[in-house]
Amino acid sequence: MTTTTATSVHVRTDFGTTEITTRTTIPLVSHIITDEDVGALSGVKIKPIDLNRAVKLLTDPHCCQLYERHVNALKRIAARYHRGFLMRDCVQVFRILNICADRISEQKCYIDAMCDIIRICGLPQLKEKLSDEITYEQIVIESMSQLGYLMRVPHAKVRLAIADALISFYKERSPNLEQVKGCKYTSQEFNKKIIEGSDVAETLVKSLGLLEEDIPVKLKILKVLLTLSCDSEINCQQMLKSEAAYQICCDMNQQESSGFLLFVSVEILWNLLEHAGDIAGPQLCNLDCINAIKEAFHTLVVSGCSDYERQLRNDLLVITTLIAQHPSAPIVETGFAKQLVLFGTFSEVKSHNPLVRKLKLTQSPEDMEFKKLLINLMIVLSKDGAAVRLMSEGKLLLSLFHYVRPNEDKSPPREWSPAQFEELQLHAMSALSTLSSLMMEDYMVCQGNTRLLLLLEWCTSQDNNFSGHGNSFHGGGGRGNKKAQMRGCLRLLRAVVSHGNESTNQDLCDQGIIGQLLSILENMSKYTSSEGIIDIEMQCDMLYVLSTLCENDLHRKELFGSQGVEMLIHYMRSNPKKVSSGLGHNRLMLTVVDAIWCCCVGCFVTEDILLEKEGVFLLIDLLETCPRTMHNLILGCLLELCENPKTIPHIHTWRGEDDISAPHLLIHMWRQEEQRINVKRDMNGCIADVSAALAGQMQFEHEVVPQPHTASSLSIVDVYENLRAKVYAVFARLGFSDLPGLTTEDYVTLAVIEKYLDFKVGEVWKEISDELRVENVRPITPDLEAMETIGRASVERSKGVALLQAELLDAENQQNSQDEKQLYAEIKENFKQKESSIQQWSDYIKRTSDHDYLVMSKKKLDKSIESSRAKPRYRDDLTTSSVKHTTHITDLNTTTFQGRNIHIDSTPAEMTKHHLMDSLLPAGS
Repeated sequence: MTTTTATSVHVRTDFGTTEITTRTTIPLVSHIITDEDVGALSGVKIKPIDLNRAVKLLTDPHCCQLYERHVNALKRIAARYHRGFLMRDCVQVFRILNICADRISEQKCYIDAMCDIIRICGLPQLKEKLSDEITYEQIVIESMSQLGYLMRVPHAKVRLAIADALISFYKERSPNLEQVKGCKYTSQEFNKKIIEGSDVAETLVKSLGLLEEDIPVKLKILKVLLTLSCDSEINCQQMLKSEAAYQICCDMNQQESSGFLLFVSVEILWNLLEHAGDIAGPQLCNLDCINAIKEAFHTLVVSGCSDYERQLRNDLLVITTLIAQHPSAPIVETGFAKQLVLFGTFSEVKSHNPLVRKLKLTQSPEDMEFKKLLINLMIVLSKDGAAVRLMSEGKLLLSLFHYVRPNEDKSPPREWSPAQFEELQLHAMSALSTLSSLMMEDYMVCQGNTRLLLLLEWCTSQDNNFSGHGNSFHGGGGRGNKKAQMRGCLRLLRAVVSHGNESTNQDLCDQGIIGQLLSILENMSKYTSSEGIIDIEMQCDMLYVLSTLCENDLHRKELFGSQGVEMLIHYMRSNPKKVSSGLGHNRLMLTVVDAIWCCCVGCFVTEDILLEKEGVFLLIDLLETCPRTMHNLILGCLLELCENPKTIPHIHTWRGEDDISAPHLLIHMWRQEEQRINVKRDMNGCIADVSAALAGQMQFEHEVVPQPHTASSLSIVDVYENLRAKVYAVFARLGFSDLPGLTTEDYVTLAVIEKYLDFKVGEVWKEISDELRVENVRPITPDLEAMETIGRASVERSKGVALLQAELLDAENQQNSQDEKQLYAEIKENFKQKESSIQQWSDYIKRTSDHDYLVMSKKKLDKSIESSRAKPRYRDDLTTSSVKHTTHITDLNTTTFQGRNIHIDSTPAEMTKHHLMDSLLPAGS
């Protein structure tokens, strides 16, 4: 680009001055330079086609019969856009596809061209600007929905093309796509968002009803649904809107030679249950679906021989487990539960059922997984009482107890390997922990107690012929030892004992379980290596079993005896500092305290041994240091021990950190509880509201509403929600006077504790009165007067306690004032002595430095001596006294009494700063 400018030049010639005009050409530089101008763009440039003209060609009534031209136009569009459609052209593209879909039933010539365009729709779309994904998002979503609606076209080739396009669009982009100049492909995240925003998944499920006879297309659509449901919860929810779970489950047994239909159906069902189980589960809880699963499972179990079929069988079992978790699943009604029990027990319990006559389980991983899944499914089905009866009839416990026996290093031929047997053994004991309490009669028939105690004895023996593999979920910490088996055995014992069957518990005691567990605990407590999480868990289980067995039986407490008490004392001494370590020692200490309560308290023999071993001291030590969550149990145990009169002196004697006493500790806990529930107290801890001396913030904020007679009021709830009731009960045993180690603040709080029961009764009556008033019920006059009297008495009692607290505080203030005066008197006396010493020293200095003062002091001394002598009563005494010798040396200028040795006081060295000593030293020294 150029521009021309004109300039005038005046030239002088012979004929005069002439003006000459010259033209100069100046080039102009363009300010807009595109990336295409400088060759910065890479890839192939797309040449768009006016798609509106193609739409007009297809819809114009004058051209409606020109099928060849229509096909050529469609092929030209496919050829021009073979790298992908622009996002702004989506509306026209799908308008063209819908027109072709409407005409394809009349003219088959559109099929190939239409499939080509659909194939391009499966490519990532092209955006010309970064903002196109936001601008055209809704348009692209509706376009994808239109692509799903094209499944209405009754032609297999079109439907297959749609399926391929959806899979291509949803999956990751192919790296072989050519770049297009000036455009970028949409991201994979954007493509997934588009599919999730559309209703493609729902449409494809609905289209399955059109494909009953067209198996290849149906398999392709199922593959698309599998792709969409793998990692998207939204797609799964959309599929379930059309009851995808029910429809797919009912059709999965359809005849198909390759077996791919069943495989894809199972995978889709698994995805639906995983991502939207709360919706998919109810759709499968019906007779049709359960029967379909039962049929497929039976076929695979009986006739399946390949690893692929065994894996598919296991997948069906997982789906059945997920369905069985819903209470409405008719697994028992369809006979599926009975079949599952049969398959779960046939390898251990002999059966003549033709289903399992020739069935064998191998050591393959699939069969191993199959066995574990069946055991796990039995646990899930045990929530149904009818299923439990089927398990009892099928002798399920007998088959599980087959694994409750000592392990062996070598396995017989065609049996589980040692590692597999160990895994099944641990899995079986875990299942027995749940099932034994439901089938206690079968448990006793199988001699479960004997089997467990024998296995427990083997676990504690020093037999080195077995080393655990520890390679299963239940085998943690069991590599190279028998801890996994011991932990499973103790868990099973805990479950059996917790059931509360007295005959079972008595059988355990008769076989010596108390002594056996005490020996194990005694051995474990001696080794510091038994402080891992698993070891602590096992110790907790053993202590719990002992507590449950001995709780209400005096004879068993006597069997617990001194050995058990010494073991508990050892735990109390060694573990309190580890309560907050985070390894489970808090649970261990709780079970130890529970064992003291259940195994020692209530039996005079064990109680005396516990008191002799300072058990009460250890309990209060633990109460002082443990977290608040443990206070309730420890206080309860102490309260029960206080029934023994020998316990009271122990509590009075105890001293903790900073020499605090047990009553002081209990009162401190009371104050902490009141602070936690925000009871109204003034700054000195006195009662602030005499109408509600014990009420916390929750009771003040709670509105009075009518309640049924079975509901507990807030005053009653308060009793078991905090520790104040137990603290009051302990003080009721200790007494409220002559308590050691209490301060005035403690006595102020103790005044409230002493009246706790009276205040609580007043609270209950106040709540009764408030409820009657809310319900508009007026009691009869005598009852009303009684209630008013009780209310006034409660308030007067609160005022009396408040007055007592004020007197205690006033007495403390007076005592503090008296102590302060005494302290000041002592300070004054100390200063008086100091002044006297200073005066004596000054007098001494003056006597040594002033001779006149020394003479005067001498005269005073002589006069004092003379005045101290006895006066003669008769004249004869005067005559006699004048003859006697004087008592002091004359002409001696001292004011002290002299002896043979003279001690001369000099000025202290610290006052002269050693100058005098330096002056007395010889020169040069």
